[in-house]
Amino acid sequence: MSDDSADQELAGTKVMVIDDSKTIRRTAETLLKKAGCEVITATDGFEALSKITDNRPDIIFIDIMMPRLDGYQTCALIKRNENYKSTPVVLLTSKDGLFDRARGRIVGSDQYLTKPFTKEELLGAIKEYVHKG
Repeated sequence: MSDDSADQELAGTKVMVIDDSKTIRRTAETLLKKAGCEVITATDGFEALSKITDNRPDIIFIDIMMPRLDGYQTCALIKRNENYKSTPVVLLTSKDGLFDRARGRIVGSDQYLTKPFTKEELLGAIKEYVHKG
C-alpha cells in the first residue's frame, strides 16, 4: 500500500494544535498538512477557545505545559461545553508520568502523547478518534 492512499483518508480533517512552542506547532502543522488535514494552531488556551468556536475542529491536540491556561484547564473547558464535549482531545506532554495520565483522564482527555511524538502517533490518533471505521 502506498503512503499516499493512507494519507488521503485524512484529507479535509480539521485538526487544532495548541502549543506555546513554535517548533512543535510548526512540526505538527507540516506533518498534518502533508496528510491533507486542515490545521488550526493556537499558542495558548485562551487563543484556542475563541478559535474552536470559529473553526469547529474534528480533533484537538493540547500541550499540557502552557502559560496562562494550561492543557488540563483548556481540556476541561472544552469538555464542559455542550457543543464540543464529544470532540476528541489529545494531550501532549514531555512528561510521561502516571499522575499526568490520570489527571488527563479526569479532565476528559481521550489520549495522551509524549513529546517528541512521531508522525505515526499523530496520524494514528486522528485515525482512531476521527475516522473510526
